[in-house]
Amino acid sequence: MTRSGTSEQPTRARIGAEGEVFAERYLTGRGMRVLDRNWRCSSGEIDLVLLDGDVVVVCEVKTRRSKAFGEPIEAITRAKLARLRRLAGRWLAEHAVSCGGVRLDVVALHLDPATGAVRDHRAEAARAGVGPHRHGAGLSQRCRFSGAR
Repeated sequence: MTRSGTSEQPTRARIGAEGEVFAERYLTGRGMRVLDRNWRCSSGEIDLVLLDGDVVVVCEVKTRRSKAFGEPIEAITRAKLARLRRLAGRWLAEHAVSCGGVRLDVVALHLDPATGAVRDHRAEAARAGVGPHRHGAGLSQRCRFSGAR
């Protein structure tokens, strides 16, 4: 506890926001352009919506400071991917974006204050069932990077 009586331990919301900033910096560094952040509707929230060439990328960011509850990527369930697909459809319906496809990405972060962050970017976590591109779920293009950026 600090003198003001507040805990110095970061809140879940603060850790999540920190992870989203980290993920955005990483993805824009790979050439993607941010279209939306923390978009909300009655069905849920999309952390990041980006454009990768002509592909709209709906990105879920999972951030943890410890492995006490497992790896951050383990929090991405089939149900979560299905919800992201529906949210991608709603986002596209509400925004006038011309695109060549839709992709769901996951950026999982383990933020370790001692060693920096470890990023696990899984592109095409599942192709969104939106538009002409319909592919089965699968994980590919796994990239791990260590250290803060």
